[in-house]
Amino acid sequence: MKTSSSILIFTLLFGWAASLSAEPVPFQRDGKADPDYEVPEELNLDYALAFALDNNHAIRQARERIREQEGIVLEVRSQQIPTVSVAADASGNAPEVSNSIPAQKRDWGIAVQATQVLYAGGAVQASTRGASLARQAAELELQGVINEQLLAVRTKFYGVLLAQEKVAVQEQNIKLLEEQLKDARNRFAAGSISNFEVLRAQVALANGQPDLITARNDFRLAIEEVRQVLGFSNVTGDNLARLPVFLGSLTVEQNEPVDLRAALTSARISRPELQRLAKLESAGEEQVVVSRAGTKPQVSAFGRYDWVRGGPGSGWGDKRDGWTAGLQAQWAIFDGRATAGRVAQAKSRLMQTKLAVEEITLAIDVEVRRAHSSLTEAWELVAASGKVVEQADEALRLARVRYSAGTATQLDVLTSQVELTRARLNQLQAYYSYNVALAVLRKAMGQADPYVSS
Repeated sequence: MKTSSSILIFTLLFGWAASLSAEPVPFQRDGKADPDYEVPEELNLDYALAFALDNNHAIRQARERIREQEGIVLEVRSQQIPTVSVAADASGNAPEVSNSIPAQKRDWGIAVQATQVLYAGGAVQASTRGASLARQAAELELQGVINEQLLAVRTKFYGVLLAQEKVAVQEQNIKLLEEQLKDARNRFAAGSISNFEVLRAQVALANGQPDLITARNDFRLAIEEVRQVLGFSNVTGDNLARLPVFLGSLTVEQNEPVDLRAALTSARISRPELQRLAKLESAGEEQVVVSRAGTKPQVSAFGRYDWVRGGPGSGWGDKRDGWTAGLQAQWAIFDGRATAGRVAQAKSRLMQTKLAVEEITLAIDVEVRRAHSSLTEAWELVAASGKVVEQADEALRLARVRYSAGTATQLDVLTSQVELTRARLNQLQAYYSYNVALAVLRKAMGQADPYVSS
């Protein structure tokens, strides 16, 4: 057999095996992991959600787990295609220790071998199916992480809007108290009231300052929580102290009431957590098949071509070459019950996954019921707070009119002002709770964030 034709055959064989084992295109992540970002001039909720999709660390880790599973799939698939290996050796020795006649001082050999598994008790196919199911489970995990993190973004962004509105309410309260103090001083100068009224207005203004200071600090802290959930880093240069203008408001629009039974049904069908566990359960069944394959024989076919030094001469080019082909079989008739132990482990892991499905299903049912109840409560608070604000605003107006007419005291005005501030803060909290409760129920039902689904 000619050497050139033999080399051509193995070149084609190697190329075919390489084409089958070519790595698939990995999952691509949009955006980039920049350690420092430019702070935008303005930041709205849609921008925040889009930024989190690319830069939130939990989402990025979930995407990396998909890449990991792709590598596992590629590794397992390698058992279905031929493997090609090359082995070579060369040595030199003194003629006195040579076993050849005539004595040889040089020895060398090159071998190219291709091996293909023909039968492994179903382990190869089961492993491939199990790895593919695990990858699908990783994709569903990513979907669940995205739902969870975008809910966190919404909640934290609503928290910033709430803190921002609270600052505005407290600033308005300080402004009204300053006007009240100014009016008291004018009246005292005119001789219509005593200095006690002026002191009481000064105390009321001083007591309002801590609430404003606290509200401003809460606003700064809320911004930091948004930055964390976005994965936004700003630690150098002008970005260190720069803050964007947060756009948006805690508006509330009543939605159609959500039927509890429909919400529970939607959650059981759409929650990616349950779908992921279902994939892992199927993968566990495949792993049982893989474990059982240890009791069955494994048969492989192989083909090898060798080039070895073997002629009577002593030169490096004195060689022989030829091919070898055949079958290889292995069968562990008794392995000390190691296979039985692996099967027991695989069955136990499968049962644990099934129990986890039941546990998560119950937890999701409770989560949906709580979210549904919270949404109902939040809407009732929104409706009640709106009426209270109207009443408190009217009460303050009447107190001022009566105070100007001399039929009410300054204490009546200050009390009405305090009640109006409290009513406005309660209304803002109700708006925040409703928006958050709506987002939580949507996530509990397994629905994607409106930004993603739009």
